[in-house]
Amino acid sequence: MLTLFSICFGVVLFFIGLYIRFPYFRHDCVYILKLLKVSSRRKEFRKKKPFYTILDCFLDTVKRQPDKPFIVFEGLVHSYEDIDRQSNRVAWTLRTQARLREGDTVALFVANEPCFVWLWLGLCKLGCAVSLLNCNIRSRSLLHCFSCCDASVLIASGDLKDPVVEVLPTLREQNVSVFILSKECDAEGMEALSDKMANASDKPVPPAFRSNVTMGSPALYIYTSGTTGLPKAGLVTHDKVWSPSVFLLLAGVTSDDVIYTPLPLYHGAGLLIGVCGAIERGITVVLRRKFSTSQFWDDCRKYNVTVIQYIGETLRYLCNSPKKFSDREHRVRLAIGNGLRADVWSNFRSRFGELDIKEFYAASDGNISFMNYPGKIGAIGRVNFFHKRLFPYGLIKFDSEREEPVRDSNGLCIATPQGEAGLLVSKITRIAPFLGYAGNPEQTENKKLHDVFQKGDLYLNSGDLLMIDQDNFIYFQDRIGETFRWKGENVATTEVEDVLTELHFIENATVYGVRMPGHEGRIGMAAVTIKAGREFHCSETFTHVANNLPSYAQPRFIRIKSSLEVTGTFKHMKVNLVADGFNPSAIQDPLYVLNEKEHCYDQMTMNYYKSINSGEVHL
Repeated sequence: MLTLFSICFGVVLFFIGLYIRFPYFRHDCVYILKLLKVSSRRKEFRKKKPFYTILDCFLDTVKRQPDKPFIVFEGLVHSYEDIDRQSNRVAWTLRTQARLREGDTVALFVANEPCFVWLWLGLCKLGCAVSLLNCNIRSRSLLHCFSCCDASVLIASGDLKDPVVEVLPTLREQNVSVFILSKECDAEGMEALSDKMANASDKPVPPAFRSNVTMGSPALYIYTSGTTGLPKAGLVTHDKVWSPSVFLLLAGVTSDDVIYTPLPLYHGAGLLIGVCGAIERGITVVLRRKFSTSQFWDDCRKYNVTVIQYIGETLRYLCNSPKKFSDREHRVRLAIGNGLRADVWSNFRSRFGELDIKEFYAASDGNISFMNYPGKIGAIGRVNFFHKRLFPYGLIKFDSEREEPVRDSNGLCIATPQGEAGLLVSKITRIAPFLGYAGNPEQTENKKLHDVFQKGDLYLNSGDLLMIDQDNFIYFQDRIGETFRWKGENVATTEVEDVLTELHFIENATVYGVRMPGHEGRIGMAAVTIKAGREFHCSETFTHVANNLPSYAQPRFIRIKSSLEVTGTFKHMKVNLVADGFNPSAIQDPLYVLNEKEHCYDQMTMNYYKSINSGEVHL
């Protein structure tokens, strides 16, 4: 007995010591097991004849649980079988009306609503690739995004008819078939689609319609901002769709959960993690047209939501809302998303309950992702030996002035030590490919880095500065290059600069993001020079940017300068401008702030500046 007791006591001491020495050992092991499971399943999907896509997973779920709610939207419940039948109607209608065949590309200009899901699935059943257009883009950006994927058909929501009509003459010149989701349409060159789908057959679509589609075939085009100033179309193959689709599995979502998705479906997080992840788990999605602070928790209570999707800004909005006695009256146990600041993380859990928060890092055009599976506040992930073997990556020193990696005497990049911010680079391999941007070989090549850690290797430049602490947790630090992030959206500075310089009185412009107290990301600001003999027009500037840029990209502040400092290669020097911020006491130049209520730019005052810093004014 003494010996047995001694052995048991020794084992207990061993595990206590192991926990003290390696407090995250258990988390690491659990995550590795999940990765192994996911990796094994992905191999099976690739080997299947025919191969197994997220559409096949959906069809299997329909057979297994036809009556289970799939999409809940504004009080209406659509079962898995309902969505299947609606997507069949889509496929038969578009095969007849638009003469679509496998390999064609169709652009969806559709807001969050159930028809988005059945349109996408119906196009998948025809073997078509789907280009997901941001509902906020207009004019030149809309035409660019549509054209770069060689789409032959555009399908738009009824409430997006006006921006489509604006570019309709150009689309007609290109022989594009344009459909609007309404029962009738009086615009020449645009056909109503809803009535045709309502009268179409809902019989199953033959797999033969997509028999030549492979795992490497394009499934989606998801847009991201780029240094060209216009969005870039990141290619997502059927194989790559599976990568974000298993995030919910890795986060611990089960078949009994209900997920709430107020994020736009034209983004990877909404469609690939939310909807595709729900298909993989066989669960219900509560879909909202757009995020609402006042309705968020009411929706969660009404629909028995257990999992929520977020971007950092949405949780901050919830924390800033008036407190209620019902703040903790909900069934939400898990939140999954990205961009969550450490202070908001703590405040959110303190106010709304001890939810499990799974912060992740990923990009639709990237080839690596991280998940903060232990739940360390502020981190986006954790260095995991097995994960790093599968997806090799590193942090390297970056020269922000030259905007290029620092290299040693041998021409190789220099790894940053723990605790120091560095540029994330991820190795391009067979299982972690970089698929590039449709119709943009130059930008595709610009994302690649050669000779990083050894001669001949090839890595992807993420464009993000990260930091790894002494406990191997990974933290997001900042973005580099010509983009910054505001309200969950990437803003391309050169696109905004191009719009500003279209104004007849602006000679030159440089756009950058500045920090805003209490806000995630950076808000847009522009420094501009005025043409000789001209003056700055406040109302005309507002009208122009409002008509040509989405709200998140419109510069909130405009600074009038006599000249703009440039480098030897004529790049605008933004470091000092960013450091000056929008403090009128520190800026001698004329400074204006966007006034949405009065539809103009107003002179920036010290009182308004103080109101922003105190939180009285919310931007």
